[in-house]
Amino acid sequence: MSDFQHLIRDIANFPAPGIVFKDITPLLGDREGFAAAIRALAEPWRDQRIDRVVGVESRGFIIGAALARELDTGFVPIRKPGKLPATTIAQDYALEYGKDRIEIHADAITPGQRVLLVDDVFATGGTLLAARTLLDRLGAEVVAATVLIEITALAGRERWPESLPLQAVLSY
Repeated sequence: MSDFQHLIRDIANFPAPGIVFKDITPLLGDREGFAAAIRALAEPWRDQRIDRVVGVESRGFIIGAALARELDTGFVPIRKPGKLPATTIAQDYALEYGKDRIEIHADAITPGQRVLLVDDVFATGGTLLAARTLLDRLGAEVVAATVLIEITALAGRERWPESLPLQAVLSY
């Protein structure tokens, strides 16, 4: 067990009936726990050239920005529709409890930039796969994806391409 796993709590029936939400807000509020989580996320990538960390709204912003700082690189957000002020490209995707869409600024990544994709939770894989599609469309070289938590029962890893590394710090 990690030295911060106890800071993640389960919330039943959120955001929909039958979903057990992994709430990381206690982790984010704990100075040592949050720092340990960011170090664990960064460790496999310290010796790699990463040009940008790309985080998915909303908790992927918190983790991604801290991870970008830890890896001494820039951060790029992927947002829900209508939240970015400049020209965007979009991608629709399925969640374990519905459908959604994400967007990125069309000029956020230049072709060939090496990016590390980050989110808080990997469940069905829909969000990260949609984010990867956006990054591919911009010509990014996606080095890997990293998440704080993987929900293994939802089998997202079966949809994830074997050729692209996916790191999960915690698995449930």
